[in-house]
Order: sequence, then structure tokens, then C-alpha cells
Amino acid sequence: MHHLTEEQIKELKQLLLSMREKVIKSADQQIKDPSNVTFEGGDEIDRANIETERYLQLQRVKTRELKLLRKIDYALLKMENFTYGICENCGKEIPYERLKARPVTTMCINCKELEEEAENE
Repeated sequence: MHHLTEEQIKELKQLLLSMREKVIKSADQQIKDPSNVTFEGGDEIDRANIETERYLQLQRVKTRELKLLRKIDYALLKMENFTYGICENCGKEIPYERLKARPVTTMCINCKELEEEAENE
């Protein structure tokens, strides 16, 4: 028996699908619109530096968006396997409120806080 109602799962699934759509649209926008940079005078080296910086920034954005897409797809897969909403660390149920606030989460708040504390040491 799952702790989430069918209605809650449906709502969370819609949330994940709309997040997915936004990420894809945003990535699309950034790739199609290379005009984010205007060259005000400067020499070839300045322009090359600006282009390089822009490219690196785009790479960081793409990496971040790709990670988020993977998390969204993973959450949707877990829904299909009826394992969504269960903490991967301790096996406890993740409350609906937490899932609604962060639908891609794979851990309950206690395990997440412990993980963050360990990372900050």
C-alpha cells in the first residue's frame, strides 16, 4: 500500500512533466539565441575572451539542466515502478508536502540533512 493517493501521484506527475517541459524550452531558447552577447568595440582577443566565457557559461547551464532532466526522468520512472516517494537511504515514506515542494527528491528530509552535514565537514 502506497502512502500517496492516486490523486497526489497524478498531481506530482503533472508537476514533473511541466518542470521537464520548462527545462527543455529554456535549453532550447539558450541554444537558439546566441545573440546574448554584443561586441562593443574591443579587439579580436577581447571578442575571443567574451565568446569563450559565454561558451563556458552555456556549458554550465546545459550541465545543470541535463542533471535536472535526469532527476525528473528518474522520478517518473520511480512512479512507474511504484517506488516513488520512498527514501532511498532509510526506506521511509517521504511526506507529500516535501514531494510537492521538491518532486525530484529521493530522500526524506532527515537523510538529506545528514548528507548535507557530511558534505560540509
